[in-house]
Amino acid sequence: MVSRKLMGAWAALDFLLLAAGAVALALSIVWRAENTLMNLVLTPTYLTTGIALGIALLATFAISIGAIIQKNHVTIGLVILNYTLLLDALGIVVIGTFIWFFTLQERNNFHVIWSAASRDTRIKLQDQLKCCGYFNGNDLAEIGGNFCTSQDFVNGLNNSVATNFCVQPITDYADMTLNNVFTQEDERFRKIDSKRGGRGFV
Repeated sequence: MVSRKLMGAWAALDFLLLAAGAVALALSIVWRAENTLMNLVLTPTYLTTGIALGIALLATFAISIGAIIQKNHVTIGLVILNYTLLLDALGIVVIGTFIWFFTLQERNNFHVIWSAASRDTRIKLQDQLKCCGYFNGNDLAEIGGNFCTSQDFVNGLNNSVATNFCVQPITDYADMTLNNVFTQEDERFRKIDSKRGGRGFV
């Protein structure tokens, strides 16, 4: 007979699994809304991956329910659950590794994205972030909007102030967003994985 404390711990951690899946799915949908800076950092590919991860975690939650309600002498459900958790962990590691590689060259990577953006998008970002151009005022700065109102204004920006140019605020925002998203998911998964004591398979 499984103790009530063990079942309570299982229920709590299973709830975290459900929450992780729901949050990943919900945010990946909500973050598709029109938001110039968010859309620059979280591309459709990232958000589609988030939806897939959310669905995978929710599916794992469903498997965990089936595994725990089976008869004591039947362990196949727990075996399947362990393999599913392993696949979830592998998916999170792959996503995290991709984000890590991207951030190693994020200043240059976002320069490519900035270059490919439309003039209107760059003006919106310049207005929002209060900056002109990417690496400097001569690097794809757009004259217009409410901040970079003239070439003279852009030329007068102090080159020693990093936030005068958009590379710094964009990468700061990207670091905060990408690192926090992955760290939260990883923390939830580690708590979920602890329900099997961090040990091997059943």
